[in-house]
Amino acid sequence: MNSKAIKEYKKGLVLTKMQREILVGLLLGDGHLETQNGGKTYRLKVEHSVEQREYLEWVYGYFKEWVRTAPSLKYKNGKPFSYWFTTYTHPLFVSYAKLFYQGRQKIVPPNLREHLTSLGLSVWFMDDGSRKSERHRTYIIHTVGFGKEEQGILQGTLLKEFNIQTTLHRQKEKYWRLYIPSESVMVFRKHVSPYIIPSMRYKLGNINAQKVTEEFIKVG
Repeated sequence: MNSKAIKEYKKGLVLTKMQREILVGLLLGDGHLETQNGGKTYRLKVEHSVEQREYLEWVYGYFKEWVRTAPSLKYKNGKPFSYWFTTYTHPLFVSYAKLFYQGRQKIVPPNLREHLTSLGLSVWFMDDGSRKSERHRTYIIHTVGFGKEEQGILQGTLLKEFNIQTTLHRQKEKYWRLYIPSESVMVFRKHVSPYIIPSMRYKLGNINAQKVTEEFIKVG
């Protein structure tokens, strides 16, 4: 499409409910909003390692109409390094930039409770979550990019909206990450397991959604 056709095409773009929920999860995780015109419009950039190509393709599938060029590889020293895509620049991303950024610094919105859903939580976990170790059934969300006060917002949101208890674990003296203890594991799994794609299920310990539901009924 030429520039005029693209401009007309972009006028018809809308963010669906599911896209908005995924977007919130991405912005809590590894997704970024970029502007090239002083904040009048933004575009979404999603980039992951080559090993997470299936996950990036899953995200791309939900934003396909927003993307002009399909995901592509980046190379470093002649070898595939990462897999990425960007959306069209669009004013509909501006409200999310205002929520999640102060200048170029990503933040946690004080009203995150109004925006985070189980789907968004699942995307956030696929981006930044892991099991504590191979020996543990508990989970960590790597939130080291946020300050301690912002971590409190994350904790409050998880508790009040999802009934998920968390604690903060210090990392390298001045950084913090969220820890989901054993007493909240079943509740957490109930919320995220239906959305975790096959290539990311190792982060949950290779459990299936039906098993999670059965376990949750038992403890509920």
